[in-house]
Amino acid sequence: MLKLLNIIPFTIGKYILTMLSVVGNIAIFFYDFIICLFTPPFYLKSLKNQIIKIGYNSLPVIGLTAFFTGGVLALQIYIGGSRFNAENIVASIVALGITRELGPVIAGLMLAGRVSASISAEIATMRVTEQIDALVTLSTNPIKYLVVPRVIAALISLPILVIIADIIGIMGGFVVGTKSLGFIEQSYIKNTIDIIEFKDVASGLIKAAVFGFIVAFMGCYHGYNSTGGAQGVGKSTTQAVVSASILILAANYILTSIVFTS
Repeated sequence: MLKLLNIIPFTIGKYILTMLSVVGNIAIFFYDFIICLFTPPFYLKSLKNQIIKIGYNSLPVIGLTAFFTGGVLALQIYIGGSRFNAENIVASIVALGITRELGPVIAGLMLAGRVSASISAEIATMRVTEQIDALVTLSTNPIKYLVVPRVIAALISLPILVIIADIIGIMGGFVVGTKSLGFIEQSYIKNTIDIIEFKDVASGLIKAAVFGFIVAFMGCYHGYNSTGGAQGVGKSTTQAVVSASILILAANYILTSIVFTS
């Protein structure tokens, strides 16, 4: 028992030191990113390619996810509202739920699974095959060449994807509401338009920009600091997706509390 009591503080201290080390490494990586962001040269061609890869290529999966999420949300709200004779709130709650929360959060999580993993695997592979060292040998800053275009592309792409996801998600609720639940089309559209305010859409876009930064930054960080060959590539990919997803959910709570309680 005494031995166990001696081990517990040591284990806790070890985890705290490890956590502080990770936070410090992320802060240093962020500082290097900021420095590279505002100093030339700027790789605009690489930025354009990353916008296509991160944004345009993510449209199908985010569109399908948003459509079915809107449909399920309408169905669940109708079932719950019918217990209190409040079925008419379906259109309003679907619109608010999609624009405020589900649109940016689902788009962010889908991008974390698709893009953060891809970025991490790509950069980690370059790290273990010494391609990043080759860039340094050629007097090319790897953070400026690899990290900055990907982060800026995600920062630009995700708000656009969220606007599209909001439209498709509300459309999904509209289709289910009018075709399956018997709502009148004109009444459903009017309730949707009446409830949405600029603040609702703007808050979702602010969240989207933050989530886009998190997705790309964590993918780049874990990929750039990958070690251990092929096994390290897989580990960094997993860490990128998990850390990006957790940070998205944490940031969502913080941003919601700031925007809607201030």
